[in-house]
Amino acid sequence: MSRKYFGTDGVRGRVGVEPMTPEFALKLGWAAGRVLGKAQGARVVIGKDTRRSGYVFESALEAGLASAGVDVDLLGPLPTPGVAYLTRALRAQAGVVISASHNPHHDNGVKFFGPDGSKLNDEIELEIEAMIDQPMECVAPELLGRVKRINDAPGRYIEFCKSTFDEKNLNGIKLVVDCAHGAAYKVAPAVFEELGATVDSIGDKPNGLNINDGCGSTHLESLKAAVKKRKADLGIALDGDADRCLMVDADGNEVDGDQIMYVLAKSKLASGALKGPVVGTLMSNLGLEKAIAALGLGFERANVGDRYVMEMLKAKSGNLGGETSGHAICLDKTTTGDGLVAALQVLAAMVQTKQSLAQLVSGMYKFPQLLINVPVTGKAKPILELAAVREAEKQSVQRLGSRGRVLLRASGTEPLIRVMVEAEDETETRREAESIAASVRAAVA
Repeated sequence: MSRKYFGTDGVRGRVGVEPMTPEFALKLGWAAGRVLGKAQGARVVIGKDTRRSGYVFESALEAGLASAGVDVDLLGPLPTPGVAYLTRALRAQAGVVISASHNPHHDNGVKFFGPDGSKLNDEIELEIEAMIDQPMECVAPELLGRVKRINDAPGRYIEFCKSTFDEKNLNGIKLVVDCAHGAAYKVAPAVFEELGATVDSIGDKPNGLNINDGCGSTHLESLKAAVKKRKADLGIALDGDADRCLMVDADGNEVDGDQIMYVLAKSKLASGALKGPVVGTLMSNLGLEKAIAALGLGFERANVGDRYVMEMLKAKSGNLGGETSGHAICLDKTTTGDGLVAALQVLAAMVQTKQSLAQLVSGMYKFPQLLINVPVTGKAKPILELAAVREAEKQSVQRLGSRGRVLLRASGTEPLIRVMVEAEDETETRREAESIAASVRAAVA
């Protein structure tokens, strides 16, 4: 069955445009309450990032859930993985996150976690979709859900993050943390400071409109400059809901999600904590695959999206997976991608080996890779089936041969077609990527 509302990571869109309207959020809350809170006395926790529109959707979801007879705990601004943690810690039937992750403030979204802190499977999402299309009926007045705020939610999540750090402390390490003016603007600096690091924070003054604006994991320029200016050991960049983490070494060089995965794989292998193959995605750099093989480990590629990485990890009995964009899933530590937990695991590897971040990533060679995002109007997937686009892709694959690879895909969260080319030679990489992108642009013109 095809999806009507849910995408790769919940429901997402521009605020005020279907499906991201107050009316739809009310109905979504009610439908989710009917599906996820079937038992009397069911509880659902709601967290959000710092977008101004979060107030609107929090109220609408709260009303919808309560009208279905579900009690609601409001967590306030909290990273997505923090909501996942508190869902299971508070023994709630579900967790709801109001966030559009790395997108600008004018977008927002809603995603769900089950009682174990993992994202909902396809079957439950489809059941919620089916319920949305049913007439909304409020439960009897005496059965309406009650609502309260959990004031110590940030503190609980801070303590959880600290518990995943296996070393004694971070004394002597100087960090710059870019919080993207997002959900982690308070908790991220606190986690590292309470473990002993010296922390300079940037992107920590949200105003409801500046989330991800020229900062965070999608814009590393400010972090690179701050690390070099302040002579820090490294920089940590989170996205708006803090489920992603990228890094910058002491010289201002970017360390992406693939390099973080390599560091974590090597560290967990040394400690005996690694299980199963390492799982990347179709976008993972070929250099990561080769570096993982050099460690004597298996490597598997899932479809793009952390939910698909998670599915493959479970299918292959693995506990480490992630994406180039900075999602890192450490199932030996938590149940979902967590930017803070991932950063702490890299810092633990630095403490254990007494090596810098640059030294830790030096064992992996990144193949030149170029990603071009081509904006489209309407649905992106049909464009990929056009004869001209398929022919352009085919010709590039033939020209590259075994020297590289090509990937075209529709974004699961934005109206974009992503053109990725990876090859041994940087000039050839750019030429082939731009050739395919030009064909896509011509097709959508």
